[in-house]
Amino acid sequence: MLAAAQWVSTTTGRIATDPYSWMQSVHWVGGSGLYTPSRNYGPKWGPTTVLIAQELSALTECRPGIEYLARKLKLSKRTVQYHLDMLREAGLLVYRTKGTRITGSIRQASVYERVIPVEFDEALGIRTVQRDETAAAYTRVPVGIAEEGRKLIGKLAKKAARKVRRRRSRTSVPSRSRCTPMQGGTSAFSSAGTSTSPSETTLASGSTSHPTPKKASCGPQKLNTVGRRYQLGQELVTNVPWLQKASTPRVSWITRHCADAGWTWREVQAAAEEHSPIDPADTRRPSGLLAHRLKGVHLLYAAPAARRLMVTAWEDSRAQEHFRHAGYDQAAGPVAVTDTALEAMRTIHAVLQPAPATEDCTEHAEGTLDIETLTRAEVLEHRAFAAADPEYVTTMLVVLGDIDTRRLLTHRIVDQALVAARPVHANAF
Repeated sequence: MLAAAQWVSTTTGRIATDPYSWMQSVHWVGGSGLYTPSRNYGPKWGPTTVLIAQELSALTECRPGIEYLARKLKLSKRTVQYHLDMLREAGLLVYRTKGTRITGSIRQASVYERVIPVEFDEALGIRTVQRDETAAAYTRVPVGIAEEGRKLIGKLAKKAARKVRRRRSRTSVPSRSRCTPMQGGTSAFSSAGTSTSPSETTLASGSTSHPTPKKASCGPQKLNTVGRRYQLGQELVTNVPWLQKASTPRVSWITRHCADAGWTWREVQAAAEEHSPIDPADTRRPSGLLAHRLKGVHLLYAAPAARRLMVTAWEDSRAQEHFRHAGYDQAAGPVAVTDTALEAMRTIHAVLQPAPATEDCTEHAEGTLDIETLTRAEVLEHRAFAAADPEYVTTMLVVLGDIDTRRLLTHRIVDQALVAARPVHANAF
């Protein structure tokens, strides 16, 4: 039954007039095979379900607490909740009032009504009538049963009368295998005449002739999905400065899609700080900011290669930001130019010089700068020099063109240089 039909006002069944009849319907539901739990995990319908139903039938007011049932039946609270859910889904229990779990106040247990499903009445041919026309449909009472259902109702009556007890988990040891400290059997006959002692050579050798010796299977345990999520959340809280005050379970839940896709904490940090850096002093709710920044990134960077490029671009932007801050903090003076930047400038000036009339076009093209052959360190030096000198950017635009210049120096550096190169017009009053 759906959750909306698990209330006394919306149920199609009838309230059981006595616990004995209700236990008959419980055994019928368990043996008919019509009910299938909605969960793919957890316990299934079995003796534990009947044991909990038997305890519910003994209550004058069906108001069981989870802790009460778990303590009396020696079960876990989660197991009790699972089997109560199955009884409600099968249409055997419905809510009259639902309990509360408000923090700081007394928790109230849910009040149930024991209900007999309408399928039970139809299968056994039980006739019911509504004695009060103004009353609800769940107040129907049985008045008779078909001849075909009498044999089945008799079998259900025997099951309902039999008390179900919790099975013991301890396994009994056969009597012949038990022995006293003096190696005497506990059975009724004496085995002194038939017992043989091992030879002294076997006892003195200390070796074993077992054909398949056991191997130690100790090793690192493989994390499951939940463990991998918590591992990523703990790494983020430990290594990312602005997440150190966040809760590890909350961060693990926010980054669950990234953890399932195999992201590292460095890739998650790069995705969160891709557009703008985050100052730990200005972060009031780290987990909320992380959820806002990571919305949909696991779909945007689904491939590992895309994530590597994203991390590389993020690291480059951090290096440029560090260079700019370091340049602002230093005293005004000439900018130190590396050998790579000087060589690049010489190449650019050689290209900009007018070529002789007899020079071939192929020879002129040999002096151009090939960005594909630059190493990562050389690219970073070009970007650092361009961030300090806007004229270098305008020169590169003439030599390489807009597309290659932006590939080499990034869009941000090129846009800043273009803005700085604009002429300033005085406001006319």
